[in-house]
Amino acid sequence: MSQTQPGTLYIVPTPIGNLGDLSPRAQQVLQEVAAIAAEDTRHSRQLLQQFAIQNEVFALHEHNERERAAAVVERLQAGDSLALISDAGTPLISDPGYVLVQQCRAQGITVVALPGPCAITTALSAAGLPTDRFTFEGFLPAKPQQRRKALEALRSETRTMVFYESPHRILATLSDLQDVIGAERTLVMARELTKRYETYLSGSVAEVLARVQDDSNQQRGEMVLVLAGAPQQEQSGDSQAALQTVQILRAHLPLKKAAACAAEIHGLRKNQLYQLALEQDNT
Repeated sequence: MSQTQPGTLYIVPTPIGNLGDLSPRAQQVLQEVAAIAAEDTRHSRQLLQQFAIQNEVFALHEHNERERAAAVVERLQAGDSLALISDAGTPLISDPGYVLVQQCRAQGITVVALPGPCAITTALSAAGLPTDRFTFEGFLPAKPQQRRKALEALRSETRTMVFYESPHRILATLSDLQDVIGAERTLVMARELTKRYETYLSGSVAEVLARVQDDSNQQRGEMVLVLAGAPQQEQSGDSQAALQTVQILRAHLPLKKAAACAAEIHGLRKNQLYQLALEQDNT
């Protein structure tokens, strides 16, 4: 008796606004798989109807993924190929799917990711800020105290930072950015990307906040915040001394351990100091 060949899990990006961004390859995969796992079945069925895709759709979201992932893996092992989609954009990017993909990899099931729409790269491409190095921070915490604490930890980050934000928290987040990161730091707010009312607001944090406060339309829709990294001079005044300590300790310790010890001595963040030491090595 021949053994059943396992199916393939396809990670399929869907449009973040403009339906024309669903690629021909994505359409073909969604037509041909045995079923589609969707974050929100009602939302996804509307999208699929636009392309005459009449396929089985079942729910896989953050509240049921852990309990349903095993059953999905069993179906793949039985030979069905399946597609995973989120409400918009690329699955697993601030969306469900990690648990399922991890289990598929553990079981040796082939996972194929299609390239496609993603709000992060779309916003970065048009923001006009450095993109050679950046960090994606997802959604900041909803509670004010936790949000400000998260921003404090990022205040000295030198890479461009990307955040997602929701309409009902945008003013609070921009206010916290102004208070914690600084009013003069450059910020780009990309809103309603690829849609009819797509807008980019660019300027200092204070300028973007003022424009959003003055125009209620800028408080609607999906937002991506692209924040400039901290200039070199905004780093702690002890950075150079700490780097010198790292170099001394490296004669006896691995770089990571040397950075951790030096960070403790100088009161700096060990990860930040480790990155600075790596950059120093590359210059």
